[in-house]
Amino acid sequence: MELSGADIPAPSASLAAAPVPVSAPAYKDRSTALVIFGIMEIAGGALAALAVPFVLIAAVLGRSVSGSLPIAGFALASLSYLALAAVLITFGIGAIQAKRWAWALNLILSWIWLIMGVLTTLFLVILLPQGFLTGMRAAAAQNPGARPVPPSVMAAVLTFFIVGFAALLVLLPLAFLLFYRTTDVEQTCKQRDPVERWTDRRPLPVLAFALLAAVGCVYYLLTSFSAPAPFFGRYLTGLPAAAFFLVLAIIDAYVAYSFFRMNVAGWWIAVIAMGVRILSALFTVRSANLLQAYSRMGWSQRQIDKMRGNPMFRGGFLMWWTMAFLLLYFGFLLWLKRYFRPATPPSYTEISAELPNPVPPES
Repeated sequence: MELSGADIPAPSASLAAAPVPVSAPAYKDRSTALVIFGIMEIAGGALAALAVPFVLIAAVLGRSVSGSLPIAGFALASLSYLALAAVLITFGIGAIQAKRWAWALNLILSWIWLIMGVLTTLFLVILLPQGFLTGMRAAAAQNPGARPVPPSVMAAVLTFFIVGFAALLVLLPLAFLLFYRTTDVEQTCKQRDPVERWTDRRPLPVLAFALLAAVGCVYYLLTSFSAPAPFFGRYLTGLPAAAFFLVLAIIDAYVAYSFFRMNVAGWWIAVIAMGVRILSALFTVRSANLLQAYSRMGWSQRQIDKMRGNPMFRGGFLMWWTMAFLLLYFGFLLWLKRYFRPATPPSYTEISAELPNPVPPES
């Protein structure tokens, strides 16, 4: 017996309206690994917090030895360690809980940590041998009867320091980066934390630059009275330096806010401000004396002599290294322009499709 089309019962409304389940993308759950990496971050944060008492002890001992050691540098170091501890502990707890924001921010932190670690390791490879030689000569001058350190021992100590710093500043962030950039880790966090977070509303490179600008704003505020400001061929100190750093802090605050809002005006302001900073630093490196600026800030002659003996302050090495970092930062800023392209205006057909159909007048 055959059934006609009229005899076949139609599907019920409940069956027709039933949603089709969407299967999640296939991934390997990395919850256990997230807990391990989170514990490592919390441990790093605890070590950073433990460094604060040692900085304060060094500040007290330094003032008792040299008498006029500026306390602002130690205060800034203590605040930096406290901020680092808070960041690492917060990110570690978020990783253990597999939060979406923790995945995004840990990925950004891994990139920044790795790039800065590579630059710092190169910096140490260039300066550490000469610094060791300078320290050994100073020790020999103070103790003429002491036996000189064998070159093999010095080479072993230098190798140990360089390998240790490379492991901490390059290998460890590389491991974090390779872990957090995998699709399995991303999907684990997104499946366990399905709610949209503030880190999901903008591209991660843009978010990274916004966070860097925010950190720069805080840095300029904290160092406004404790560091000379390079300004087109001279170093500003005192109130002029504080005013200059305040302007930079305001600019960075606006740039951070604009990048969070994906405002193209903020990108243009950042480009102009960074170009001015690079030109100012370049003119200052070529003609100004950094040690004289610290002398005007009240540093003792003993401290100035120690800085003069440091290879980092010879031949403008520190400022040239800073210039290299600024150029790298500026290149990253130019690369971000791709995320600030103006929206394509709708075509005529798209506009026409959104217009309501005209209702013919009644006859």
